[in-house]
Amino acid sequence: MSTAMNFSSKSFRPRAPDKGSFPLDHFGECKAFKEKFMKCLKDNSYDNSMCRVQSKDYLECRMDNQLMAKEPLEKLGFKDLMDKHSQENKEAKP
Repeated sequence: MSTAMNFSSKSFRPRAPDKGSFPLDHFGECKAFKEKFMKCLKDNSYDNSMCRVQSKDYLECRMDNQLMAKEPLEKLGFKDLMDKHSQENKEAKP
């Protein structure tokens, strides 16, 4: 009876993490965003409401690098920042 397994027959397909999982950033792809966010927190006595833009940027980086599942930023609590951003874009166009 042979118990050898042939692992080469299975192919690995990477996929985005499940909702709620938050894998570590082993390759430092979002390290700069994380450091800006952490500096903002420290400068503002850890009041996270003062660092929402940095938080949004950090989460966008994680989603872009498949370190978390893609979610609309509105669902993550950044609807007001998205409205402000779209308003600024409208004002900038001639």
